[in-house]
Amino acid sequence: MTAWHDTTAPPDDRVEALVAALTLREKVSQLAGLWVGAGDSGEDVAPYQHDMSSDPPVWAEVIQDGLGQLTRPFGTRPVDPATGARSLAAAQRQIMAANRFGIPAVAHDECLTGFAAYGATIYPTPLAWGATFDPELVETMARHIGKDMRSAGTHLGLAPVLDVTRDYRWGRTEETIGEDPYLVGTIGTAYVRGLQDGGVHATLKHFAGYSASRAGRNLAPVSMGRHELADVILPPFEMAVVEGGVRTVMNSYAEIDGVPVAADPELLTTLLRDEWGFDGTVVADYFAIAFLRSLHQVAGTDGEAAALALKAGIDVELPTVHTYGDALIAEVEEGRLDVSYVDRAVRRVLRQKCDLGLLDPEVKVEPDGPIELDSPANREIAARLAEESIVLVANDGVLPVVPGKKVALVGPRGMDAHAMLGCYTFPIHIAPRYPGTDDGVPIRTLSEALVAQGIDLKTAEGCGVDDGSDDGFEEAITAAAEADVAIVALGDRAGLFGRGTSGEGCDVETLVLPGRQADLLDAVLDTGTPVVVVLLSGRPYALGRFAERTAAIVQAFFPGQEGGPALARVLTGAVNPSGRLPVSLPRSEGAQPGTYLHQPLAGLNKVSSVDPTALFPFGHGTSYTTFDWTDATADRDTMPTDGTVTLQVTVHNTGATDGTEVVQLYLNDPVARVTRPVNRLIGYHRVDIPAGESRTVEFTVHADLTSFADRTGTRIVEPGALNLRLAKSSADIQATLPVTLTGKVRTVDHTRTLRCGSRAYR
Repeated sequence: MTAWHDTTAPPDDRVEALVAALTLREKVSQLAGLWVGAGDSGEDVAPYQHDMSSDPPVWAEVIQDGLGQLTRPFGTRPVDPATGARSLAAAQRQIMAANRFGIPAVAHDECLTGFAAYGATIYPTPLAWGATFDPELVETMARHIGKDMRSAGTHLGLAPVLDVTRDYRWGRTEETIGEDPYLVGTIGTAYVRGLQDGGVHATLKHFAGYSASRAGRNLAPVSMGRHELADVILPPFEMAVVEGGVRTVMNSYAEIDGVPVAADPELLTTLLRDEWGFDGTVVADYFAIAFLRSLHQVAGTDGEAAALALKAGIDVELPTVHTYGDALIAEVEEGRLDVSYVDRAVRRVLRQKCDLGLLDPEVKVEPDGPIELDSPANREIAARLAEESIVLVANDGVLPVVPGKKVALVGPRGMDAHAMLGCYTFPIHIAPRYPGTDDGVPIRTLSEALVAQGIDLKTAEGCGVDDGSDDGFEEAITAAAEADVAIVALGDRAGLFGRGTSGEGCDVETLVLPGRQADLLDAVLDTGTPVVVVLLSGRPYALGRFAERTAAIVQAFFPGQEGGPALARVLTGAVNPSGRLPVSLPRSEGAQPGTYLHQPLAGLNKVSSVDPTALFPFGHGTSYTTFDWTDATADRDTMPTDGTVTLQVTVHNTGATDGTEVVQLYLNDPVARVTRPVNRLIGYHRVDIPAGESRTVEFTVHADLTSFADRTGTRIVEPGALNLRLAKSSADIQATLPVTLTGKVRTVDHTRTLRCGSRAYR
């Protein structure tokens, strides 16, 4: 038995023995992926896919010295899961037979809303995860995703997205968890833990700054100072590395202040590895290394691009071989790049393969048994997650709708099953490339789900999502006028690169509802029938002109295959809504960019005619019951800069219905050496409370949670007065508890306390 096959030896020893035996070409072969089928006819699912796939590599030539990764064996074309698993196993056997050491590839696939394979459960989109404020449920979902992926032979999942929303116009807002770094970090870290518990390595995307692009345009430059980067963008990644133990990170396409992240060693090596201690692999976002030459223009050749990326810290080129092949080998052989950079990357790649069991003496690539990717257990989790994610934004009493009422369902999202799906779901992402392909899983429309709840329903689409036509207005107006209640289902059609109104490359100029939907809503409101607005969207839209005229507003962020029934249960009262907004709902479609996480100068003032105040703030959500908060206390009013304070508040369910409250804790730092947000979330706790009962919610706040980057970029805990705010939302403060930090300024790093402890009890 060779040394690298010895499973009793330390993994690093096994890796070193194998590295010593590899030739330069064999080493480089471990540093790239291969995307079979990327050049097939059809619409792009990655930036510049057809441009970059016009001359695909030859399978036999690429695998003869080994292969780092296989790209999207399930997420490229429709394939029956069992057939796909057998095909993947056959490909792995060919790879193992072709190279001298019998090393298989890491197979990776998308898993943002579940395993992106035909027939796999489609869970709610990440923005819906954020709306749940329920990391435990997200972790459970991710564990199921991981187990399903591993059962089919996949090792690496390209999720979660930890980009903090900065501009809602960005098409990929639907892929983010929200606009607050603490929410994104805690939910995202839960996803990492779950996926990796399921046997699949998670991948943090997109490190870093991608969501802060100018004007919300995809792949646009990022204009960002180091304080915003340090205090808003980086913390979720830090938490997922330090607490989540994530094994893979993917670079951002962005350039920050003129430096492309793919060529930035300060981010990819100094911060990520030297400071945070990340010891996994860094993979390139698709074609990102070649983009250093073609888009960023910081490299003149593919070889120069490869050298820049490798030295910066990117270990694996994805999705296929462009620069980490002959071009990289030439850089080494001609003396322009030290081979130590290749060795550094190949050690990381082989260590990952070792951890996944791919260096073991008898690697098993065949599936263990039957493959079921849409199990009843999966669907139950998807349904619960969808229910918890739906936000009852406003309600004058018209909801819940009960059987016996005449209900009109109008709008372009009420009768379309795909209204429930985001852009990285299989039916949206892949199926359009293959006309005639069905969804692979059952997805009910809102119309079908309401009828199943016993609602007497009349439907009329009224208009398309964005086709500009009002031909159906008259039918919709008539249906609404004859009803007791009109449910107007509006929102987005997910797509890619301009083929939808939300999704990757589907950026918008303003936050007005797409197409003629706002006009349709105006026309229905003019009938005088009470109107319930239901938004099925991937971003928040401005509703200021409608807010005073609607009877209720319900927000659902692409709730997945179980979203229709979940939404119907909320609308009819079978489920008491408990979602909270992970992004603010703006009042004006033009008052962007801006989120709740702003400094004092970004708020309403007397010297600007623009009011940026949100219509409904981050953290907002209502219920079919009522809650009163009392007895808010802190166990101390001073604490040292390395101490803790314990807060308590009692929450009473004063209504007649069991319900769920989300108790949120915000920090206000009134005086600091750099400007600080007016409010910043530092803790939350989701608590179920039966009707007529009470629960006490307790938070343990460490002084580390008040830290920020000072003028030098050093993270510090600064003494001084603070306000700890217990709140129902970022703008609905129930109690303010002043606490003064005492002692010296403390310098802290990634070993600091990153999260607030919380519990609820009777």
